[in-house]
Amino acid sequence: MADDNDNSGAPTVVLVHGAFADSSSWNGVIERLQAKGVQVRTAANPLRGISIDSDYVRAVLDETPGPVLLVGHSYGGAVITNAAKQAKNVVGLVYVAAFAPEEGEKLGDATPESKDSVLNSVLVQLHYPSVNGGAAGVEFAIDPEGFHEAFAADLPTDQTTLMAATQRPIADLAFSEETGPPAWKDLPSWTVLATGDKAAGTDLVRSMAERAGAKITEVESSHVVMVSQPDAVTEVISEALDQVG
Repeated sequence: MADDNDNSGAPTVVLVHGAFADSSSWNGVIERLQAKGVQVRTAANPLRGISIDSDYVRAVLDETPGPVLLVGHSYGGAVITNAAKQAKNVVGLVYVAAFAPEEGEKLGDATPESKDSVLNSVLVQLHYPSVNGGAAGVEFAIDPEGFHEAFAADLPTDQTTLMAATQRPIADLAFSEETGPPAWKDLPSWTVLATGDKAAGTDLVRSMAERAGAKITEVESSHVVMVSQPDAVTEVISEALDQVG
């Protein structure tokens, strides 16, 4: 039987979605990668906090045979930064309009520094009940009235209305928990920089990408560049595959 951590062979692309989304946000990219014969897998990011979500994604990586090119969107970038550090089979990282935090950094401290982001102005606070005796929690969603402008301004309004209705809230722990040692210090990385990103903020994503030494590709797009510009995102992933494969 082959070792699950055997890094021979072509890498599998594992896609990690971000906040206020699910894995279907990668559909356009998945279709294009599969058409190229690339093995693709998605991870259903729990959106409960850096450590919880990173442990979950790491488990997905542990169960993925062979080498992995790990791709994260938005908050998913913080998750892959942590998950890949503990995985044995990740050979590269692709950040898609995504955060690439440094050790000890909190997203809740970093995101207000962006002058491009308007996301905080459209967030609404929600509460979820205690589970299995644990404490009740706070999570955040995007006000549907501000979803189009802040998250996906280059998509049709009928599409963003649907996205707003099906969004998945994110726990406040995702913004208040410190990130661990970053995998980008050990692995090659690429960043798709959305030039019209009003959610993560183009300026913040750029500064994090430069700090990580990522190869940056600018794409004229909103925050959901993988939805509105799947060809461009697929091209960057394919370039990364060529480099690490």
